Amino acid sequence: MAVAAITVKERQRASINQLGLWLFFLSESFLFSALATGRFYIDGLNRPEELSQLLGLGITSILLLSSFTAYRAEAAMAHGDRANFSRFLLATIVLGVIFVAGVGVEWTIAEFDPSDPFGTAFFTMTGIHASHVISGIVMLALVYFLSARGHFSAEKHWGVEATVKYWHFVDVVWVFFYPILYLVSW
Repeated sequence: MAVAAITVKERQRASINQLGLWLFFLSESFLFSALATGRFYIDGLNRPEELSQLLGLGITSILLLSSFTAYRAEAAMAHGDRANFSRFLLATIVLGVIFVAGVGVEWTIAEFDPSDPFGTAFFTMTGIHASHVISGIVMLALVYFLSARGHFSAEKHWGVEATVKYWHFVDVVWVFFYPILYLVSW
């Protein structure tokens, strides 16, 4: 009887964890939606010509690739393949760092003023998004180090799953931010 109670308790904990994560994503969606809406409110469909389209496409491609490597890391852990888990997780971390560095390069070469309407929207949206990517990198690194100490297994890897879901969420946000910032113009 005690074994069944533990199993029910574990299932309840897993359900609560998942609900909490999805509520967190919902709250973050409000933040990112407000930023996207604010971009159009303060500057309409204007976009400066000097915005680096190539750099924007490059960092977008890197972030999308990092979503693939994050998925592969999670799948590897679910199958108990620690070697591929570590390899793909490290690749995700490196790609995340490259994305943040690319945003930093974009900020240094941007020829528009942060106090202009588009500049305000651009620097705010990319800055808040980059801060989420940085927090994702920190969480991925924590998962990597915990895994190296044997913390996760094929049966119990909620920390890996939740962190990868967060990473995917941040990637999906960028899928919306990229066209809003780099492609939409009048």
